[in-house]
Amino acid sequence: MKVIHCVTGLALVGTMAFAGALGESAKSFGIKAIPESTSELLKYIDQGDDPITASKIELGKMLYFDPRLSRSNLISCNTCHNLALGGADAVPAAIGHKWTMNPAHLNSPTVYNSVLSEVQFWDGRSPHLEDQAQGPIQAGPEMAAPKELVVERINSIPQYVEMFKSTYGPDVKIDFERIASVIGVFERTLVTPSRFDDYLNGQSDALNKAEKDGLKLFLDKGCAACHNGMALGGTMQPFQVAKQYKFANLGGFTGDENGMVKTPTLRNITETAPYFHNGAIWKLTDAVKEMGSTQLGITINDKEAASIATFLGTLEGRKPQIIYPILPPMGDKTPKPTFD
Repeated sequence: MKVIHCVTGLALVGTMAFAGALGESAKSFGIKAIPESTSELLKYIDQGDDPITASKIELGKMLYFDPRLSRSNLISCNTCHNLALGGADAVPAAIGHKWTMNPAHLNSPTVYNSVLSEVQFWDGRSPHLEDQAQGPIQAGPEMAAPKELVVERINSIPQYVEMFKSTYGPDVKIDFERIASVIGVFERTLVTPSRFDDYLNGQSDALNKAEKDGLKLFLDKGCAACHNGMALGGTMQPFQVAKQYKFANLGGFTGDENGMVKTPTLRNITETAPYFHNGAIWKLTDAVKEMGSTQLGITINDKEAASIATFLGTLEGRKPQIIYPILPPMGDKTPKPTFD
C-alpha cells in the first residue's frame, strides 16, 4: 500500500492560519484523516483475528475475483463491488443469480474504505468484513452458493489448497469461514487516502478556495452530524428524521429493527452513483439537497449543493494498484456450475 508523504513548504506559512482553523473545525465534528503512515493506518485496519500478510492479501484477492464462489461460476465479489467502478456496480439495485434484482432494491455499497465503517450492510447486521463476506456468497439473489459447495469447490482446486497451506500452515482447515476471512483480509487493504486527508494532515494547499468553501458549508449545514469519523459515514443513524425520503417506497427497506440505517461513506462518492440505499438518485447535487430535506429539515439550494459537491470531490481517493489475478484451473472433481 502506498504511503503518501505530505510536505508543507515554507511558502505556505501565510495560508496556514485559515487552513488550520477550518481543518480543526472539521476535526471538532469528529471527522478524522486517514493516517499518512502505514504503521498508523494498520492500527485501524489490522484488528481482526486474521492478521494482514502479503500472502493473505494475494490469496484473498484471487478469491475476491473468482466467480467460482458462485453457484453459476459467473458472479464474483467484484461483480457488485467492482474495483474499477469505485468499488460499486453503477446500477440502482444489485443484480445476482439468474439475473435477479435485489428483492429490497438495495444498492451495492462501495467496498473501498469499508474497513473504516463500524458495521457492514445497510441494516448493520455484520460487525466486520470477514463476517460480511459470508452473506452475499450464500444469498439466493446474489451468488447463491451454499457453504458446502464453496468449500468443495475450493478444496478441489489444487493450487488453492497449496496457497492456503503455505499461507496458514500445512494443517489448515479450508472451511467456509476461513475462505470468507481471507477475502476480508484483502478487502481491509482497500483504503483510499485523498486530498482531503492531505489537508487534514497539514498540507494547507491540498484544497483550493472553492473546495474549502464547500467544506465550510458542509460543516455549517450539519452534514457532519452523521458523516464523520475516518469513513465520513459507516455508523447506524436514524433515517427520515425531518421528512420522508421521496423514494422511500422503492424497495420497502426500513432499516434495522429500530429503523436505523447505515450511513454510507462519502469517500469516492463522486464515483459511486446512484445514491441512497435504493439507488434512486443519480445526481450528486440532488442527493445533497435530498439529505438536507430528509435528515436536516432544511432547504439546500442549487448553489449550496454545488459548493458541497465541490468539496465532496476532494474525497476521490488514491486507489491501491490492483492487478487482475490469473485464477488457478479447476480440478477433475471440481463441482460443475448449476443455474437453477
